[in-house]
Amino acid sequence: MPIDHNRLREDLQVLVGERHPITSPNRLRQTESYLHHRFSEARLIVTTQPFLALENTFHNIIGTALPEKRSFQSAPPLILAAHFDTVEGSPGADDNASALAVMLQMARQVRAMTLARPIRFIAFNLEEENLLGSQAYTSLLRKNGETIHGAIVLECVGYASHQPNSQKIPPGVPIAVPTTGNFLAVIGNERSHHLTGSVAQAMKPHLPIVPLIVPGNGEKLPDTRRSDHTSFWEQGFPAVMLTDTANFRNPHYHRPTDTLETLNLDFIAAVAEGLIATVIELAGRP
Repeated sequence: MPIDHNRLREDLQVLVGERHPITSPNRLRQTESYLHHRFSEARLIVTTQPFLALENTFHNIIGTALPEKRSFQSAPPLILAAHFDTVEGSPGADDNASALAVMLQMARQVRAMTLARPIRFIAFNLEEENLLGSQAYTSLLRKNGETIHGAIVLECVGYASHQPNSQKIPPGVPIAVPTTGNFLAVIGNERSHHLTGSVAQAMKPHLPIVPLIVPGNGEKLPDTRRSDHTSFWEQGFPAVMLTDTANFRNPHYHRPTDTLETLNLDFIAAVAEGLIATVIELAGRP
């Protein structure tokens, strides 16, 4: 199935808007309900994970696609995740409505695939509050003794520029990084090097990819730890982050100007196409 640009825009129009637990709690809950509805509409098995934070109860939304063949249903799942909260004062178009729109495209596409393992789509809450939602989830994984095939975390995947010198380089990065901001970075840690290579290879035909393996859990490169993949790393699970590099490219990052009009829908669609290829490679039936 080709990427539906109209559905991409439709999802983005609904999702963009401040989604903060203190300053816009109603909008945060509305977004949670919208994601729950869209997962259900895609015929996923939808559950919520409640967790206590900030003197309140919040929820992660989980939609699971199961293989038709029973013998594959117990295989370690592949996780696709993105957070749905924002910082205060920002409508969060790139951060992180862009990633949610890609995840919803995948949720609609997966029912046409023949799966060799379950796929869990997870919308994490409170990423901007020190990764509280993903910490709650990965702690439960570890407590229950679960294994996963890997987690692919989408974090800001909607801003691209073909202008020279539109890309800044994070300090300490040990690889050559292009100075034109039209690529997607695929960031994994040492434990995730196989996953990182597989994701990068599958996505390469669809858009420029820059893979990076960080030592340990990225402690010496703190800019590589700024999303929910870090919660998986800290619990010993393989995970990668897909990102347009956020503030190293996007001047609207965490600002009131992070609006729908600043996004590059062609770039978002290319990310979605690359992710479809990745899911077929990692979770498709051989």
